[in-house]
Amino acid sequence: MKKLEGRALMCIALAAALIIGLGIFIGKLVIHGDDWATFYANTHVYNQGRLAVGTVYDRNGEILLENDEDGPHYNDDVGVRKGTVHVVGDKDLNISTGVNSFFRSDIIGYNLITGTNGSIFLDNRTLKLTIDGEVSKVASEALGSRNGLVGVYNWKTGEIICMTSNPTLDPEVGAGENAESGTYINKVLSAADTPGSIFKLVTTKAALENIAGIDDWSFTCTGSHVIDGEKITCTAAHGRQNIYGALSNSCNCAYASLAVELGSDVMEKTVEQLGLTSSYDINGIKSKAGSFTFDTYNYNLGWAGIGQFEDQVNPLSMMVYMGAIAGGGEAAKPYLLQGTGEDTVSMLDSNTAAKIKEMMRNNVVSNYGDGNYPGLELHAKSGTAEGAKGTVPDAWFCGFSGDYAFIVCVENGGYGSYVAGPVANKVLQALNSAQ
Repeated sequence: MKKLEGRALMCIALAAALIIGLGIFIGKLVIHGDDWATFYANTHVYNQGRLAVGTVYDRNGEILLENDEDGPHYNDDVGVRKGTVHVVGDKDLNISTGVNSFFRSDIIGYNLITGTNGSIFLDNRTLKLTIDGEVSKVASEALGSRNGLVGVYNWKTGEIICMTSNPTLDPEVGAGENAESGTYINKVLSAADTPGSIFKLVTTKAALENIAGIDDWSFTCTGSHVIDGEKITCTAAHGRQNIYGALSNSCNCAYASLAVELGSDVMEKTVEQLGLTSSYDINGIKSKAGSFTFDTYNYNLGWAGIGQFEDQVNPLSMMVYMGAIAGGGEAAKPYLLQGTGEDTVSMLDSNTAAKIKEMMRNNVVSNYGDGNYPGLELHAKSGTAEGAKGTVPDAWFCGFSGDYAFIVCVENGGYGSYVAGPVANKVLQALNSAQ
């Protein structure tokens, strides 16, 4: 009897161990199954270390990348290839945020039940992006040989339409040993740079929401402004101006004064409210967070309020802020895989958004010229970001037109509206034509 009891207990223990082990295995399969399936030794989906299955499409159903037993093949149009490579990724996976690397399990059609072998799921060996290949081509060609970036997204839906960076490469050829610094970086996602005067849109938000009687505020610009015994310089003597005139003139002196009046705590709180110090999750890909130093030394604080000093803005984050202004204070969070967008982000009061929207529209009508952006009803702000002494400033241009928010930077390009503005116009015109 005792033997039977002992054997029964042993059987129960073994059964329990089996159940526990099976539970652990299933748990690990659920969590890590996609990693197992995409292991390089899996000959079902790899050939000589490169994916042999799966296709990546743009929003219009155009093939951006197709994998077969001979390796990866990209779009037939070299312009599309160069304009989308930082999203799609290169053959050697040097672009870490490329979808051919990051979404490998989706491309091969991995399924928890059938793995990579289930024939009924072979149609799932596709990845459909929100990216527009033709618009990205226009963006790449508009940048030309100049380094920089172009980002466009639908602020109502969250769909990322364009993430183009220079220097770029033709993924069919590769860059090899001739790769420039930054060739493998998606700058819209992974860069953070001095923004220059586009940051005045941030200081404007802070002023409208935190300075009592801001509509009656005024400042007289003489061409320079002394803070803590040191001089803030301006592009001209703008004279007496209110907050609307200060933005229209992009007056450094006025905005330095506003930043000092607001104080470092308010400026810090504002960049946090606008998501400029946080990362966005783009279907699991993390964007780079911006960084700022709002010094208690007022001279440095003044320059920070202008978009200089130690300001480092991520382009994607600034683009989403543009969407929030267009959307009355709210915008959809950006996403890259079709059918995955849901969330929105709230950044500013609707009255504040309406005022800034009006001010940005006035910038175009009064300064940049509506005729330079035909049919767009553009709202925009330019920026000229000073870098190291002796270098040409970076040219920035950001804003929105209709449902689309955008960000453009031409590195060492000079003045924002003259250099980055035409790039934005070409891209937005192409987008309008594609609808």
